[in-house]
Amino acid sequence: MPKERLAAFSDGVFAIIITIMVLELKVPHGDDLEALSKLIPVFLSYVLSFIYVGIYWNNHHHLLHASGRVDGSVLWANMHLLFWLSLIPFATGWTGENHFTSLPTAIYGVALLMPAIAWFILQRAIIKADPVHSTLAQALGRDFKGKISPLLYLAGIGIAFVSPWISNAIYVLVALIWLVPDRRIENVTKH
Repeated sequence: MPKERLAAFSDGVFAIIITIMVLELKVPHGDDLEALSKLIPVFLSYVLSFIYVGIYWNNHHHLLHASGRVDGSVLWANMHLLFWLSLIPFATGWTGENHFTSLPTAIYGVALLMPAIAWFILQRAIIKADPVHSTLAQALGRDFKGKISPLLYLAGIGIAFVSPWISNAIYVLVALIWLVPDRRIENVTKH
């Protein structure tokens, strides 16, 4: 299968995930700022999740661009990633609706941790599909961001039961780490 076909399918799933999240934003019941302010937690959880989905979409583009060959294991690893990403709207809605309480915040952390694990699996599948010409393996190097992120998610999940706000700060921190452009793959594929 051409990697462009996999990219097109994945782009469609990313678009659906964002659409589902935005449909969860309900119109306030009232016409004043108090009615609007009640939606702030839902909106904040949406913004953070939108950023995460955007980060995955952007990096997915670069990841597939660096791939040489797509085989069955890459297809299934990609579906695995998309499955976990598709659960982000549920966790986003539950967290926002419950104003970032402990259990929804912990589940939100799980919804962020699982795509990170699936991302690692997808990277390995792409490298294994074409080990001789793997620009991806060369680009990843030590992959500090990829290794620290799951540890931070695990910390956030545990801390959610003590302080959901600290937990959410950790989730924001991981997003900020990934918002800083990661040019490793892009630099290797330019040549």
